[in-house]
Amino acid sequence: MYVVFPYLVAGWSGFFVMAVELLGGRLMAPTFGSSIYVWGAIITVFMLALSLGYLAGGRWSLVRPSVARLGAILLVAAASVTPILAFGADALDTIALAVPDPRYGSLLAASALFFVPTFFSGMISPYAVRLLVRDRATSGRHAGQLYFVSTFGSAAGTLATSFYLVLILEVNHILLALVAVSFAIGIPACLTRRQVDE
Repeated sequence: MYVVFPYLVAGWSGFFVMAVELLGGRLMAPTFGSSIYVWGAIITVFMLALSLGYLAGGRWSLVRPSVARLGAILLVAAASVTPILAFGADALDTIALAVPDPRYGSLLAASALFFVPTFFSGMISPYAVRLLVRDRATSGRHAGQLYFVSTFGSAAGTLATSFYLVLILEVNHILLALVAVSFAIGIPACLTRRQVDE
């Protein structure tokens, strides 16, 4: 299971990020609409948060890397989605009133709601690569396999959310399901005590 967890967490994280990004458009539409400004703001925030998360994940992986810590990152990413469920609508209304320009209002709203969970999700792939790589000779193969799994998860999350989930469930119910699956994967990972040799 030690080798399985990095792939499982990375694949699910890819699914999770794309599902949240698509649902972000649905959440923001009643307040800001669904214009190109709104989608530009959402995509910008997700790309920026992921890029910073990649940096942070790579650096954090240098200090006592372990599957337990990888699971903890996933749990934090999932937990940081829960405020959206409780306060998301009110936050969007408050931001829309404070920043009436739809471009900057939607950019601020997307940042407030989605930056933190996306940042922590971005930490997962580089951290998982560190757990898999044992020597330079196989580092490229492991990194390629890991990013294949992560990107495949992203594609699956995009299709599943846009083609099926939004048709049968409310947005908040989908978010709850995403959080639940993240906890179902993250908690067993946190209970794995084996540590990678630095």
